Amino acid sequence: MHWKASHKQHCVAKADRVPSSQHPEDSDRDAKPSADNMEAKCAICRDLLTGASACTLPCTHVFHSACVAELRKFGVEQACPLCRAFLPPGPEKLFEQATVQYMSVFQMVERGQASWSALPASAQHDLDAAIEGWRAAAKEGILSAQFNLGLLLVQGHGVARSDQEAVLWFRQAADQGLTHAQNILGDMYGKGMGVAQSDTEAVLWRRKAADQGFPEAQYSLALHFSNGRGVAQSDTEAVRWLTKAADQGNDEAQAWLGSHLSSGRGVAQSNVEAVRWWKRAADQGNAEAQNNLGNSFEIGRGVAKNYESAARCYKKVANQGNALAQCTLGYLYVKGNGVEQDYLKAAHWWQKAADQEVSEAEVHGSPISRWPWCATKLSGGSAPLSKGS
Repeated sequence: MHWKASHKQHCVAKADRVPSSQHPEDSDRDAKPSADNMEAKCAICRDLLTGASACTLPCTHVFHSACVAELRKFGVEQACPLCRAFLPPGPEKLFEQATVQYMSVFQMVERGQASWSALPASAQHDLDAAIEGWRAAAKEGILSAQFNLGLLLVQGHGVARSDQEAVLWFRQAADQGLTHAQNILGDMYGKGMGVAQSDTEAVLWRRKAADQGFPEAQYSLALHFSNGRGVAQSDTEAVRWLTKAADQGNDEAQAWLGSHLSSGRGVAQSNVEAVRWWKRAADQGNAEAQNNLGNSFEIGRGVAKNYESAARCYKKVANQGNALAQCTLGYLYVKGNGVEQDYLKAAHWWQKAADQEVSEAEVHGSPISRWPWCATKLSGGSAPLSKGS
């Protein structure tokens, strides 16, 4: 009611309005929440501010996002409640406008009319405006704006790359429960990008996203348990998280779950179940699964032996540049297993593997048992494949 009916009777004169920093007695109500000041209060509702609930207006005063949204419903969006500074449109509108500007630049780059490192002046102007709009929306708590800013800063697209600033925006979105931001924040802690490397922190953020059903985070968490990084090593826990991600269609989790089932690591051994998961991953183009599925068809492991099916699987992987599949496909052409016998095609695929300078040591423990045989046939000796052999 003060705002709507009697503001002018109670508010100090405009000439006397000064930034709150000059009024020590008011410092608790409009200070920014930070590590050094965790008791900052929202001047509207007087409840404590937190990083997840706070929004910063262009005048730098901080309130709860929900409180500012309620004020806008009463038609007072034109001014800050404390200093009466002009307010831009609501954060949703800011985000929408900024996204339209960004997409115009993005489409220009996608069409090959420009590059992120050399944008035309007009495009750079649009991108700068988009970034400014996203920043304003992000400060008022818009999750997508915070996340987009983080991605832009990590990629360095049209803006100076800054992993440190990206982490700040990802953290704000992650604190509000955005799974994509939580997962990326876990990646950044795992790699030490913009923050000190910490497997413990990586697990913490990935688990937050994984608990919300985010498959990429569930797969990454499985890796942590498998390798014992940031958590106690546990194949059983690794399989549990792999299954969650695999059930949601994550092809990497499906391929790796198949490998666990094949070896009986952390789960009851079952070649039939391994093949089932490899098939699901292979259908999505996963090279590892296609290679393992080809090997299963070739030797009749978990499925009826079928050289034709094996050759089809190996061809798919070989065309993706996988040296193991290229070597094996050459072997099939020599033997005429599943394909018409053709020594020239065998040499063709072996040479492709050789051009990658893949040594026998690099494929140690792989299911491709005839690797030394392929190397010997192509090089004329026992040395690993190499360029020019």
